[in-house]
Formats: sequence, structure tokens, C-alpha cells
Amino acid sequence: MIERLRPFVPVLDWGRSYTRAALSNDLIAALIVTIMLIPQSLAYALLAGLPPEAGIYASIVPIVLYAIFGTSRSLAVGPVAVVSLMTAATIGQIAEQGTAGYAVAALTLAFLSGGFLLLMGILRLGFLANFLSHPVIAGFITASGILIATSQLKHILGVSAHGHTLPEMLGSLLSHLPELNIITLTLGILATGFLFWVRKSLKPFLRGLGTPPVLADFLTKAGPVAAVIATTVAVWSMDLTGQGVKIVGAVPQSLPPLTLPSFSVDLFRALVVPAILISIIGFVESVSVAQTLAAKKRQRIDPDQELIGLGAANLGAAFTGGYPVTGGFARSVVNFDAGAETPAAGAFTAVGLAIAAVALTPLVYYLPKATLAATIIVAVLSLVDLSILKKTWDYSRADFTAVAVTILLTLGLGIEAGVASGVVISVLLHLYKTSRPHVAEVGLVPGTQHFRNVLRHDVETNPAVVTLRVDESLYFVNARFLEDMVQQRVTEGCTLRHVILLFSAVNEVDFSALESLEAINRRLTDMGVGLHLSEVKGPVMDRLNRTDFPKKLNGQVFLSQYGAWTELTAHC
Repeated sequence: MIERLRPFVPVLDWGRSYTRAALSNDLIAALIVTIMLIPQSLAYALLAGLPPEAGIYASIVPIVLYAIFGTSRSLAVGPVAVVSLMTAATIGQIAEQGTAGYAVAALTLAFLSGGFLLLMGILRLGFLANFLSHPVIAGFITASGILIATSQLKHILGVSAHGHTLPEMLGSLLSHLPELNIITLTLGILATGFLFWVRKSLKPFLRGLGTPPVLADFLTKAGPVAAVIATTVAVWSMDLTGQGVKIVGAVPQSLPPLTLPSFSVDLFRALVVPAILISIIGFVESVSVAQTLAAKKRQRIDPDQELIGLGAANLGAAFTGGYPVTGGFARSVVNFDAGAETPAAGAFTAVGLAIAAVALTPLVYYLPKATLAATIIVAVLSLVDLSILKKTWDYSRADFTAVAVTILLTLGLGIEAGVASGVVISVLLHLYKTSRPHVAEVGLVPGTQHFRNVLRHDVETNPAVVTLRVDESLYFVNARFLEDMVQQRVTEGCTLRHVILLFSAVNEVDFSALESLEAINRRLTDMGVGLHLSEVKGPVMDRLNRTDFPKKLNGQVFLSQYGAWTELTAHC
């Protein structure tokens, strides 16, 4: 029974070989990640428009469930910036922040997201993440980072602003500038500057003082906690709340409560599309991080099982007062660098956060929201990579267009439009690239049996025999393109007697492409020109043999291109 469950419950696999050394490493990693996650979880809940405790709740049970069902040994699951912003953008259109309806909508969004991820995992649809190209993802993440950082400026300035797009946010900030709170601004600037210094310079500074590497690394990871403590003490000791500084306030001192999402059909209808988009983006981000970290230790990630693990984590969030979660880049890297050996490190992190939820929440009463905003800004600005525009411009104008359009739509129309446009653009980009496949006329390299492009190499050719190498699978999008190319090439040579289609790079021929091949065969037959195929892959030939095309072919199917060339040129 256990053997049958092992592929679906990875904890049964790695748990068998769990050692004391792994336990020690996991506990150290959990301590470091817990210290980092306390302020970060509070900050991301603020970004999502939820009470601060929701961030901690969303980081406890989901982590445990992922540790049971996930395959990555370093991925740390919980609230992340992009998903938090998408949550706020989605629910803000349905309910007002601070209301019970808003919190219920967040639970329902997590429930739908978890259900969708779980269904994808059961159906083994992890490959769907490949429909989002890397340039488009980079553009979306960059635009999201800009939106998130801009959305937090209101807390740094101490003003009341709103908006889900960059123009809306900037316009609202400008209109509310007269409300600027100098004390809040000072706290925000100091906290932001300190956090940037911690991220970039604290570790080299400590190493320069002779601090041991492990201690220097630990102190650097704990830097945000120092900002939290310093600004909290400042607000409390100088009674800055009376001067307009907004604080976190009372946070319930309890473990995650048992909650229920809404099963309202109307709410489901309003949230189902955003839930799908959040699931896709969250999965892509999570599996990318997981695969990157796994490769460093020569471990394997199962994308389909990752869907199940993330689905279980989101369902756990829905029933314990949280909101949608995924694997975070920053926390996962910290978890990896801290020496996490197994997913048990995540479970230990959950224990640490549970202790914090019970014992430490009263200490953040005077924590200024400006500090949490600074935490978010410093975290997300590392996601902004405008250099992707120059890189794609230099390499591929099509990719540049996709990146630029994704960034502009995300900034101008909002996060959901950006995600949707990213998916559509990725698919359209693929269709565009494959609609005009590279087809090269090739000739024989003298003294060899190899064939290369006649425009790039000095090769042997025969005016009576033309070989066209098709460098793409053939399907409905590009089938007519091949027809037109063959027709154009045939009309260029009066002495032409044979056309060979070299299929060494063709992995698929769909029905539309089959009809195009039949049309090419008929036209060449009418012109007295033979049509031949060479180096057709087994699966492609198997499918062609199910039809009568091989019988109607006016030429032959050759095992090798050299064999085709030798036989046909011998009779010309």
C-alpha cells in the first residue's frame, strides 16, 4: 500500500532516509527562514489588502501540506508579492477592504486556485506552463514589480491613495500629496535605505570586520527584523501614532483558525478566471525556482506532482484563514542557502511561525505600515529587470515586441490584463515563429555524406535534383507555407526532375499538413516532377502509412538523404 502511495506522497520517499544530519540542517534553515518570514508575511498580507495575521496564517498549514505532497526539497511555499498583488486586484473589484466579504473572497480565491492546481496535477497537465515564454514571464514579473513598488508608496508617504494600474496609482498619489506625513515619510525612507544597505552591503561589511561567514549570513538574513524592531520601538517610545503614523495595530494572538470559503455560484463565477490566472503564474514561478535549486543538487522535480503539492497548499490556506500561495523566489533561495536538506525544513518553519503567531504578535502592535511597505519595495525591486528589453531587442524583435507589449499592458491595464496578454502573446509568438518554418535548399558537402545549406556552404548540387530540408514540424499553421515554397522553387528550374523533402527535423505531420503534401504531390505529378521523402522519422512514417499517401506518392521514401541523392542523380 505504501509503495503505491509513494509516487503521490513524496514524504513517504524522502522520509525513509531522514537522518540526524538532515534534521540539524533543516532546523537551522527553518530558524533563518522563520526570522525572515515574520515581517515578510505581514507585509504581503498588507499588499493583498488583508489583515496582517492572514500572511502568517497563509505561511503555516500550506507549508506543511507542501512538505507532504511537493517534490522540491528547497522550495518554501507561502504568500508572494505578485500573487498578493493579483489577489488585491481581483478581490478589490468584488468587496471593500476590511470587510468580512473581502476576507471570504480571499479564502474562496485560494480554494478555487487550489482546486484548479489539483485538477491539473491529477490530469498531468504540468506541460501547460510551457505556453508562457520566458521573455513574456520576465516582462510580466518586471511590470508587476513596478506596480507593487508603486502601490506601496502611499504607505511610505502616509497618504490615502488607490488604483490598480500605474497611471491610476501615480494620479492618485499626486492628488493626495497635500496629505503627506513627514514623520511617516522619514520612517519609510530610513527603513527602505537600511534594508537596501542590508541586502547589498551588510554581509561584506561584517566579513570585513572578521565575522564568521555563517554568522554574517545569519545577521544579513535577519536584517529586516532589525528594521521592524527599531521602527516599532521608535513609534512606541515617541508616541508617533498621535502624529498620524499608521501602525499594524492589534493582531490576533492565535493559531490559524478553521475557516470556510464561500460556495456562492455568483462569487465562483466572478473569481474563477482570476483564480486560473493566479494558479498559472504561481505555478510557473514556483516550478522555475524549484527546478533551478534542484539542479544545483542534481535532484529531480516532477511538475505534475508540484501541481498537486501547490494545490494542497492553497486548499490548506482556504481552510485556515489564508489566501493564495505559491513557492517564493526569495524565501526559497534563503532556505536553500541556509542548508535545507528536505521539505521537513518547511514543516519546521511552519512550527516557528505558529509559535510567532501565538507569542509574538502583540510585539508588532506599534509596527508602522511604512516599514512593511519598505520591506515589500526592497523585495520586489529585485524582480524588476528592464535589461530584458535590450536583450530581446538585440536577439529577436519578435520576443522584444512580446516583452514590451506585456509590460505596457500590465502597467496600463492592470495585473489581470497583463497575465492574460502574456498567455495570449506567448501562444501567438509560437504560432508566428512556426508559421514560417525555416526551409533550406541543401547540397552535398564534397567528400562526405553530409548535406548543408547551399547559401552557407560550398556544396555539390544537381540542377535536376533539388533537396529542401524542412526544419519544423508540419501542422495547419505552416502547411500552406511549404506548398508555396515548393511551388516557387519548382518554377525556377526548367531542367528539374526530382524534389526531395528532407524530413530529418520533422517530428509531426498533422492532417492539414498531410493534405498539403498530397497537393504538392499532385502538382508535381502534373509537371512531370517526382516527389521524394528522405530520413522520415519512425513515428511520422507510421502515421503516414495509415493513409494512402505513400501509395499515391509519385516518388520514393528513402532511409537516408545520401541514398536518395546517389540514386536520383545517377539517372540525371
